[in-house]
Amino acid sequence: MGHRSSRLSTPWHHSPDSDSANGAHRSSRADHRTGTTGKSGIGRILGRPMENVRSIYTFGRELGRGQFGVTHLVTHKETGQEFACKSIATRKLVRRDDIEDVRREVQIMHHLTGHSNIVELKGVYEDRHSVNLVMELCAGGELFDRIIAKGHYSEKEAAKLFRQIVTVVYNCHTMGVMHRDLKPENFLLLNKDDDSPLKATDFGLSVFFKPGDVFKDLVGSSYYVAPEVLRHNYGAEADIWSAGVILYILLCGEPPFWAENEEGIFQAILRGHLDFSSNLWSSISRSAIDLVRKMLKANPKERLSAVDVLNHSWMREDGDASDKPLDIAVLTRMKQFSAMNKLKKVALKVIAENLSEEEIVGLKEMFKSMDTDNSGTVTLEELKAGFPKLGTKLSESEVRQLLDAADVDGNGTIDYIEFITATMHMNRMEREDHLFTAFQYFDKDSSGYITVDELEQALKRYNMDDEKTIKEIIAEVDTDKDGRINYDEFVAMMRKGNPEPVPNRRRK
Repeated sequence: MGHRSSRLSTPWHHSPDSDSANGAHRSSRADHRTGTTGKSGIGRILGRPMENVRSIYTFGRELGRGQFGVTHLVTHKETGQEFACKSIATRKLVRRDDIEDVRREVQIMHHLTGHSNIVELKGVYEDRHSVNLVMELCAGGELFDRIIAKGHYSEKEAAKLFRQIVTVVYNCHTMGVMHRDLKPENFLLLNKDDDSPLKATDFGLSVFFKPGDVFKDLVGSSYYVAPEVLRHNYGAEADIWSAGVILYILLCGEPPFWAENEEGIFQAILRGHLDFSSNLWSSISRSAIDLVRKMLKANPKERLSAVDVLNHSWMREDGDASDKPLDIAVLTRMKQFSAMNKLKKVALKVIAENLSEEEIVGLKEMFKSMDTDNSGTVTLEELKAGFPKLGTKLSESEVRQLLDAADVDGNGTIDYIEFITATMHMNRMEREDHLFTAFQYFDKDSSGYITVDELEQALKRYNMDDEKTIKEIIAEVDTDKDGRINYDEFVAMMRKGNPEPVPNRRRK
């Protein structure tokens, strides 16, 4: 079954080693990495200047080890904050596929950043020996270990955990990402508490997709792989199947399709017979069994979507889920953007123009899927048609408001950079170099201040230079009232008020 199918193996009742304590891959294709460095200090894998991660972080104990990646506890030298660093040895990245896998993993983690149930990528550094992914530290270990320790969960506990898992699937799918390797080992607990939040990790097999895309390569892990993946013809519904298998295990402590070897497991999955007759299921509610059945439909077209799962009666029974429609991340970000002052919008545009390709490639894919005539701009009609495809329904007036907000130059359409500007995640603000670049854009004479004249000149390019706007900006931003904006005032404005409007979207 070739290179990719070697991914498909995970013995079930084994005692997990420390192999993926913080996202080090247990069995991931994305670990088969290789290479030597490029010329003149440019990294061969990511194609940007090499940096020494050890000059910024002190490396501590090993947290986990996969076949090719090693994860260490690292401490930021200046702040003392602890993170996890996954180091992928570049000498092992021989095949073009392997290099692409690493690049895509980095791109997807940048693209999904800011979601409260996804491990946050803090930075990526390539040196002569490895690509280093510095991530949020998850000190609570794997969900896999906790399931083994507990045996199985009460329905209330299972629903609470499972809601987080499906929220990850929902966010991935609405952001145009298929995970392709959902399993309990790839969910980590942020801390040791009983109610610790879950964090999805290991996007080494994930891919960008558009609605209707068909995939053929055999990837995943044997107990969790969907029947259509085994038939080499699948789409994002395969993630729902894998999540359904996780739910089955949470409820009864055993996998639904089991055999002594991988081939036997695949045969059982293809037969698709679900058995709820054993004693393990005698005390489980009909509603829970109904949800499992609907997620493990052999025909992917009959399977529930992530939204359907989140709205299923069993998921809402503990009173936590509301009837309000879920906002997709891109929509949340556009709404945030629309509430910003005009100086901030232009500053963000400057930042967007300076982001690296890997940070915005996911948003670029989303823009392309909306720009159906490939004109390089998105019209009101395209935006109206695009949101339902991403999984959210909006009224025409809401769509028009978003278009008007994102249309910085006021020409009635959203161009590529305007789309990136309005939808990139606000953690880009935390980067000092981004903020400095944006400040310099306005401070033409490098005096260290943005004067009223300079503000007027910059905003004129976007037809925003009316007197009222400029007075409002100065009144809001110029806190020491000297009639101009210094760098500290600019940074304070940029960092102020960037909460995600949706609760729990972002780490506090």
